[in-house]
Amino acid sequence: MAMSVGGDSTEEKPMSDINTTPLVDVMLVLLIIFLIAIPVVVQSVEVELPEVLFEPTTTKPENVSLSIRGNASGCEVFWGMTQVGAGELLERGVTKLKADIERQGGIGNPNLELPEVHIRGDVNTPYRCIGGTIYTMQSAGYAKVGFISEPAPGSTVTKRL
Repeated sequence: MAMSVGGDSTEEKPMSDINTTPLVDVMLVLLIIFLIAIPVVVQSVEVELPEVLFEPTTTKPENVSLSIRGNASGCEVFWGMTQVGAGELLERGVTKLKADIERQGGIGNPNLELPEVHIRGDVNTPYRCIGGTIYTMQSAGYAKVGFISEPAPGSTVTKRL
């Protein structure tokens, strides 16, 4: 900062103007540095995300339909319309899977179609409730676990061939 004292005037009053040129120069240099540095720091990996198509599910009678509600205090799992606990869920899952395998002729059947688990989870359900249910059903022997969701409003329903 510089301060000049008036030259030709009869009054000796100091000028209080600040020379802002160095300040502007420094700000422009910083702007250029940030414009160059930001693309170097922000790195992104090219990922090809899958297209989301809503496919209507075909519900087979042998599939297991579970509904899950939960809050901070606990989880509620419903097998059909009956509320079940974790132990009963595992027991029912194993029993149903064994019965479906035996009905189709046993494990030796080359055309064996295992049932699926379809989970409907409430939006406000904590992940631990849904994750625990998935783990329990996989422990019971179910290989396919899917989620039933509602398509976004205005989206079209298409089926892949």
